[in-house]
Amino acid sequence: MTEKQIQWFPGHMFKSLREIKEKVKLMDIVFILLDARLPFSSMNPELHKIISHKPMMLLFNKMDLADDKITNTFIKHYQSEGYHTLKIDAASGKNVNKIKPFAETILKEKLDREKAKGLKPRALRCMILGIPNVGKSTLINKLSKSSATKTANTPGVTKTQQWIKLGDDFELLDTPGVLWPKFDDAKVGYHLAITGAIKDKILPEDDVVHYALDYLQTHYPNRLDLRYGIRKDMDYLTMLQTIGSLRGCLLKGGEFDYPRIYQIVLSDIRNHHLGGLSFDRPYDVSV
Repeated sequence: MTEKQIQWFPGHMFKSLREIKEKVKLMDIVFILLDARLPFSSMNPELHKIISHKPMMLLFNKMDLADDKITNTFIKHYQSEGYHTLKIDAASGKNVNKIKPFAETILKEKLDREKAKGLKPRALRCMILGIPNVGKSTLINKLSKSSATKTANTPGVTKTQQWIKLGDDFELLDTPGVLWPKFDDAKVGYHLAITGAIKDKILPEDDVVHYALDYLQTHYPNRLDLRYGIRKDMDYLTMLQTIGSLRGCLLKGGEFDYPRIYQIVLSDIRNHHLGGLSFDRPYDVSV
């Protein structure tokens, strides 16, 4: 497995960053949607620089796919840094109904000041930001109780900004998922690749799966044993061949179909077949 600096920044992402800089001054609050499995790796440092002066809420999405013990450790860290945090699952709707009242609580002093000045009540203006495939469109559809945006389990579905009314007192600006120009830490790139935040094939699947299996062997050995019969002392090739034998991934002549094995591993990770997994650890935390 080779260490790689990943560069993946489609043209529309430059435009999105510029538009976010222009629109953020209109916002009362910003929601940063994180993948609960990788709250550090899915925290875009470029976006954070742009919105750091605004009230914000960190939403830990896909909470049911993550290791809850690790997620809670991250939550405590970010809360100690002064962030407002909430665990949610946009797909099932878990805790989504808490977002709006939480935002109103955060903004209460500001709204009270406006009321004291005699200003008319108005809709709260909110922006939702996050990396590709973190679940923004799914969350917005839950909040608006409609299919206001397209959803897909692939990165890069939303290409433009759009305003969405969530009742008379809540307006949300959806934005395309934005990555940063390059990942200096190869580990961040692997975490994003494993969970599907960057498109498959950006990194060689062999490298991604090698990293994933080594990581799981270190942190979740029992899950590998239960799912595939993989023991902790197995090397990478033996792990692949064990999975291939179990799943019948054989070509004519008895050779293993490694690309098919890679897809099985990634699919199992992404679809919760190995249980709740967290790929960032608390010692990775940095904003």
